[in-house]
Amino acid sequence: MRNRLTFAGRRFADLLLFCVTATEFVLLFVLTPTFTIADWIYVLQHLIVLGVALTRPAPKVWDYSTASSIAVGVAYIYPYAQVIWLRWSPGNVASPAAGLALVILAAGLSLVSLLTMGRLFGVRPALRGLVTRGPYKLVRHPIYLSYVIADIGYNLQEWNSVTIALVLLGWASLVYRIKAEERLLSHHPGWQTYAVSVRSRLLPCIW
Repeated sequence: MRNRLTFAGRRFADLLLFCVTATEFVLLFVLTPTFTIADWIYVLQHLIVLGVALTRPAPKVWDYSTASSIAVGVAYIYPYAQVIWLRWSPGNVASPAAGLALVILAAGLSLVSLLTMGRLFGVRPALRGLVTRGPYKLVRHPIYLSYVIADIGYNLQEWNSVTIALVLLGWASLVYRIKAEERLLSHHPGWQTYAVSVRSRLLPCIW
């Protein structure tokens, strides 16, 4: 399915990414009372994505199916749903120090992965190119790995049954996006070689 809507030389999908990221940027300041190192790293990432949205190349192949739209929507919503729910119904504290360490690790991994991907970054499953260097030598989807680490870290800081359910829903959407992305990446001539050399999609030596 082709997305032909453009404005000022940009595709509608690029402008949508810009607007959604700008909204997230505002929400980050609204929902975060005290900023940690991880939060400032996420601020930097949002600024990078804003730039990417206005400069990235059009994908060669992409997936605008309803299922992909739902998976992307879930991925955007579930982290904020956890924050909002915990404000309404406070959870249990497990290990704040360990949680903070994991969140900082996740933010760092996400930033390095984003910088490595550069203008090839996108939210919907699409083929703009193939990244094989940096953290992509460890797993095929290091940004998604950072989301998993961050989810564990945040829930170590505060959790309840609803936040766990939201995380599981988010991870289900993440697995779907990985499979959808790899179907499109398989069209790249270097994909088979890369997939053989880096066997782990998300979790090293597991999956």
